[in-house]
Formats: sequence, structure tokens, C-alpha cells
Amino acid sequence: MTHERTYEPPPTGGDGWRDEIAATYRLAWPLALANLLQMLTYAVDVIFVARLGEAPLAASAIAVALFGLVLWALSGLTGAVAPLIAEEIGARAPALRPVRRATRMALWLAVLSGIGGMGLCLLLEPAMRITGQQAEIVDLAVAYNLIIVWSLVPMVINNVLRNYVSALGRPIFATAITAGGIFVNAAANYAFIFGHFGAPELGLRGAAVATIITSVATMAAYAVAIRLDPRLHRYRIFGFWWRPDWARMWQLVRIGTPIALTITAEAGIFGGAAFLMGNIGTSQLAAHTIALQVAALAFQIPFGIGQAATIRVGYFFGSGDRGGMRRAGWTAVTMGTGFMMLTALAMILMPKPLLAIYIDPWAPANAVLVGFALRYLLIAAAFQLFDGVQAVAAGALRGLQDTRVPMWIAIFSYWVPGMGTALTLGFATPLGGVGVWIGLATGLVTAAVLLLWRWHARERLGLVQRHVRGG
Repeated sequence: MTHERTYEPPPTGGDGWRDEIAATYRLAWPLALANLLQMLTYAVDVIFVARLGEAPLAASAIAVALFGLVLWALSGLTGAVAPLIAEEIGARAPALRPVRRATRMALWLAVLSGIGGMGLCLLLEPAMRITGQQAEIVDLAVAYNLIIVWSLVPMVINNVLRNYVSALGRPIFATAITAGGIFVNAAANYAFIFGHFGAPELGLRGAAVATIITSVATMAAYAVAIRLDPRLHRYRIFGFWWRPDWARMWQLVRIGTPIALTITAEAGIFGGAAFLMGNIGTSQLAAHTIALQVAALAFQIPFGIGQAATIRVGYFFGSGDRGGMRRAGWTAVTMGTGFMMLTALAMILMPKPLLAIYIDPWAPANAVLVGFALRYLLIAAAFQLFDGVQAVAAGALRGLQDTRVPMWIAIFSYWVPGMGTALTLGFATPLGGVGVWIGLATGLVTAAVLLLWRWHARERLGLVQRHVRGG
């Protein structure tokens, strides 16, 4: 077909640093804002559940620790579609057929892996009992978990569609759709937790119902946006959805599996920290949940810049422009690091206003929780810079489709010096929860140093050479 062979210049931008900064900014800010809005969607759940009491908040925190771990891992697995799309567009824009096939197989992978992920989430109850969680917390968490697992498949599908629209230059759609999801989630939480608008009063389980409603509504919004936008619709990614392309599927699995394991290594240490906090005390666990939400909120900016780096570096990787790869990667690293310096200062200078996003830090009833949270935020401020560096450096390496060695770097960093320090200081010293957070910081610092070195050595390591594949 003639339109399949139509050539258009790849969206690599100009040849200078100023052009690269502008191009990265145009791509990164909608992605970063979408990440922030997604965190606000999660924050809505925390805000509503916190009004049910410490026990429901602690129970949901542990359930979400496992659910979020599985979701992030599967998002990494299917998110391999972004560097593949970017490479094909950089090499031979518009690359209709390769992009369509890669996206179709990513949607297949989202469904198949999502079903498997549901099975993993159902291991929550034995995991909680083995780790010695309180019986009341176990019962609440299991009831919540049995409902929220049904949102996993649509959430992973949404991740594929988000990567698709972003790699094709429409990241603002991800921003708008995520923003709309906040209102859907808030209304659904209000209805099903407290029994408004004629809905049943389900308490903590109502928050899980709200998550399902939001994920399905988001999936429908992406489908409509793709259908209505000419640039996105021309690829017809939903056409002939039943046709397999096993070569593309293998590419996704080969690139995406190390990404999933990398995310598992990082998210796993934070999720594991929730289980450690549960053994230290309920107030410490609740404080950990709130402080981690604040730190995670700040992380969404460099994470979005890292996503942009994957796409920008991927464009140049596909076109074989080594100078472009260098500019795209270092531009993103500088932007991410600079922002995290600001968030670190905010955590040091105004911690209580940050905590006020989720709870009332001045209420006497929250005094113990806030006391612990303030200590954890001080440590979070110390590792902000390194958190930004490791996120963006990993994103730049993914643009080169270099995922296997970064996976081993992450596994080592988070689980040897990271978790080792958390266990030692958290349980063998009087530091308790503070020791656990020092362990988290140790893992992030180690990962940042090693990933940044690998990006710096990319030429010497032979990472910039593209292996041409058939269309």
C-alpha cells in the first residue's frame, strides 16, 4: 500500500543542545505531569482511606505494596514498546507497519501478563501471615486485594496505550486522560466507601471498586483519543488484533523482561520496606506510607524525564546519530538532577506542608504518625538527587535498548547494600524505621552511580550500534 511507504522526517529535532533541551522539555513535561496526576489519583485513595482509620490505611498500604509491585513490573515489561516504536520512527518514519505490529503485540502481552499478575497478587494472604502481620490488618488487606486485582489487566493495557501516544508525539493525551481519571476516582471513592449517590457503603473495599472503575474508564478514554486523532489513528493499532507477530513479541519480551525485573528490584525494596515497617509498628507503617507518598510524588518528575529520554534517545538510536544520543541522554540527566535538588530543599524546609497533601500534620491525633514521617522525609531529602539520576540514566539506556546489565545493577544495588543496610539498621540497632529508610537511600545511591557510569561508557561498551531488523 502506498501510504505504508510514505516518508516523513523523524522527530529528532535540531542538531544543537538548545534544540535538544526544547525537544526534551516538550516531551517530558506532559509525561511528568501525567505521572504527578497518576500519583494524585493514588493520593485520592489514601486521602479517603485515611479517614477510615489507621488500620484500614495500614492494610491498604500492604496490599498496594504487592499490587503496585506487580503493576510496575508489568508496566516495565510492556513499556518496552516505547523504545521499539522510537527506534522504528527514527530509522524510517512513519514506519506504520512496524509500529502497528509492535503495539499490537504489546497489547497481547499486557493481557497475558496481566492475567498472570493477578495470580501473583493473590499470594498476599500467605505473604502477610509469613511475615507476621496483625490478624486485623490481614483480614482487611485480603478483602481489599480480592477486588483490586481485577483492575490489573486494564491498567497494564493503559500503560501500553500511554507509551504509544507518547512515542508518537501526543504525550498531552496521557496528561489529559490521567487528569480526568482523578475526578472519576474521587467520585467513585466518595460513592463506594461512604455509600453516596445510591451506591452501597463498602468501606475499604469501596476504594478497590473505585480503582476498577477508574482503570476501565481510562482505557475507554485512550481508545477514543486514538480513534479521533489522525496521527494516532493512521496506524490502526486495533485492526486485525488477532494476528500474531511472534518476532515482535520476542523483541518486547527480550527488552521488557529486564526492565520488569529492574522495576521489581527497586519497587520490591520499597514494598518490602512496608512489610518491615509492619513488624516495627502500625504507626511507623502509616508514617512510612505517607512519607513514601511524598517522596514518590517528587520522583514522578525525573521519572517522566526518564521516559522522555527513552523516546528521545530511541529516535537517535534508530537514525544512527551518536551525537544526538549523547545530547538527548545528558540533557535529560541534567534536567532530572536539577529538579530533584529543588524537591530535596522542599522536604528539608517545608516538610509539614508536604505531609498536609495527605493528612492534617497539625492534628493532635496524628502527632505520633507525623513525628515518624518527619524523620523519614529528612532521609528522603538526602537521596532525592540520586533517585533522579538513576531514573533518568536508566531511561536513557533503555533508549539504546540496553536493559540486561542495568537489571543486574538494580538487583545488586537495591537488594545487597540496600536491603542489607535496611535489615541491619532497622532490626539490629535502635534506629528502627529510620534504619530502614537509610537502607533505601543506600540502594538508590549505589544504583545511581553505576547506571550513570554505564551511560557515560556507552560508546566504549558498544551500546550505540543498532542491529537492523526486518519490517
